[in-house]
Amino acid sequence: MKRIHVLISGKVQGVFFRAEIQRAAMDLNLTGWVRNLPDGRVETVFEGEDTNVDKMLAWCHHGPPAARVQEV
Repeated sequence: MKRIHVLISGKVQGVFFRAEIQRAAMDLNLTGWVRNLPDGRVETVFEGEDTNVDKMLAWCHHGPPAARVQEV
């Protein structure tokens, strides 16, 4: 089991990032939470099998199609 705390910056609010990250996490059987921050970033924590957490972290680097991730 692995748990990771991630802050994602760029154009990540108003582009369904939270909804898509929740869907992706559910598909990978991960637990956790996600929220928008006042400074425009998205904050998330997810936990699960090591390989699935690694896949989720890789997903965070691009996000949904409308997102423009600058930093994870």
